[in-house]
Amino acid sequence: MPNVVDDIVAEVAALCRENRDGAVADYIPELASVPADEFALCIATTDGYVYESGSARTEFTIQSISKPFTYGLALADNGPAAVAAKVDVEPSGEPFNEISLDPVTERPRNPMINAGAITSAALIHGADVAERFERIRRCYSRYAGRELTMNDAVYLSEAKTGHRNRAIGHMLRSFGIVTGNPDDAVDLYFRQCSIDVTCRDLALMAATMANNGINPVTHERALATEQIERVLSVMTTCGMYDAAGDWVARVGLPAKSGVGGGVLAVLPGQIGIAVYSPRLDAHGNSVRGVQACSELSKRLELHFMHVTRAARSAIRSQYTIAEAPSRQRRTDTERTTLSQFGNRARIYELHGDLLFAGAETAVREITDHGDDLDAVVIDIRRIDDVSAVANRMIADMQAALNDRGCRTALVDPDGMLGRTTSSVLIDDPDGRVFVDIDAAAQWCEDVVLDRYCFVDRQPKRVDLARHPLLATLTSEQFERFALEIERRTFTRGEVVVRRGEQASGIHFLLEGQISSTLTDAQGRTRRVATLSPGMSFGEMALLVAEPYLYDVRADSAVQLAVLPAERFADLTASAPGLKLALLERLAAGAYAQMDSAIRSIALRSGGF
Repeated sequence: MPNVVDDIVAEVAALCRENRDGAVADYIPELASVPADEFALCIATTDGYVYESGSARTEFTIQSISKPFTYGLALADNGPAAVAAKVDVEPSGEPFNEISLDPVTERPRNPMINAGAITSAALIHGADVAERFERIRRCYSRYAGRELTMNDAVYLSEAKTGHRNRAIGHMLRSFGIVTGNPDDAVDLYFRQCSIDVTCRDLALMAATMANNGINPVTHERALATEQIERVLSVMTTCGMYDAAGDWVARVGLPAKSGVGGGVLAVLPGQIGIAVYSPRLDAHGNSVRGVQACSELSKRLELHFMHVTRAARSAIRSQYTIAEAPSRQRRTDTERTTLSQFGNRARIYELHGDLLFAGAETAVREITDHGDDLDAVVIDIRRIDDVSAVANRMIADMQAALNDRGCRTALVDPDGMLGRTTSSVLIDDPDGRVFVDIDAAAQWCEDVVLDRYCFVDRQPKRVDLARHPLLATLTSEQFERFALEIERRTFTRGEVVVRRGEQASGIHFLLEGQISSTLTDAQGRTRRVATLSPGMSFGEMALLVAEPYLYDVRADSAVQLAVLPAERFADLTASAPGLKLALLERLAAGAYAQMDSAIRSIALRSGGF
């Protein structure tokens, strides 16, 4: 199903389609006849996913967008020093087809203008034009991830009308920049410009550049990393001709345009962008292409001066509550239900900087599984920084999942997303935010149990005689036990015991819910465990004669039956059989609880 990135791409595409400025290139007859209002917009990620809008599969000729790819191949064939001896890397400030060289170096100013591009073509190794072109075609195909072909009609049209480029070729020959037949170099340049691509192809070619020269779909290397860096550097300063300075300031991405209507842009380490729209501005750049890239740069925060770290997958780990249950104790039926349906509640742990690319990966994966889930928790405790667009994407994804019946929650103790945090599990609305993962896991379990478990649920109240810890007592032992207990009640939020207090006895929960909590150095309250009717606490502190290690608070109105510490001690002499039965039951319960906790922690930490 579409996710928030699809929506953003659609928004930008809808905005740009309304722009009717500019005109198609008419100096090449075949280009003059293309539909002026064709439009496509694609974003390709460095893991090979492509977002598409419009005529993304319509073919058009690559034209000057070929220049950085041929320049990269020339670097691979000759090395940077040999190429630098033939063509500079400085912005020209002149139109792309200017017949001129740098007055000092007497070389083309950069490989992105026609003089530099023809020089790059002349540097490609091969026995003849046909062999050199085949190497260029295969090179482009590696970037695109499919076999590309030349458009013969456009090639013949360019060859018939390309007198200015022939003049540039002969100028290069007269200065010794091109040493062979200049017509061969120009003809090779016409051929490379006439290769057909789609907007999707260009996006993947850009993503290959963003991925250090490795195609994210085929995983084939198109160019060495150090050569990609040089190509992207020249694209940054020279790729948009005499509009390059304005482009870098507003869009902030290495880019290249072509008179066929294409624009290619790269955000290293994250994504490639491609736009196809034949209407050109006075600089020879696609009007809509420039507008679309500018809009995407603003909306997705893509300006390369904004990015502080290379993107990486935001999902550190993921697991279901069947694999990593909470520390909430459950009935046998509830455990069976969670074993069967626990895969319908999933926890995603994110890490690193949550910028566009990392958020896009997480949103796409979570959204793709949304139809199979009843609850999702997004744990961002390991996130270092969150961009505004990532925050929006997470919020929009939560809204979309909730609309489909999948409830969502965050684990965000530091408030990275700017939302109020709480570990309370009762009477909270959807979209709650927890400060610890176990509270969120318990919430997931409750969602699943509410949907699939209709019998033998954890009771809202138990009679003392039916408390599980007392189930093995004989009737005589229970009657003796009942004489020793005290009944106590607490209101919601009231402290039952405080950390550091001496053990006061064994507390049997009969009604309501309580949580054991710890307060960290920042003053945040973190939940250790939550107990429901039929559970107990205080026994460990009592048995080892140590103070309580945590606070215990009432999450609701609570009724307890308490066996005071002194009366428990007196049982040694007055009712040893009763005390032994209690100790055996307490030991069995403690072991089961520890086993469950260890299995859960092992999964979340990657195993022991």
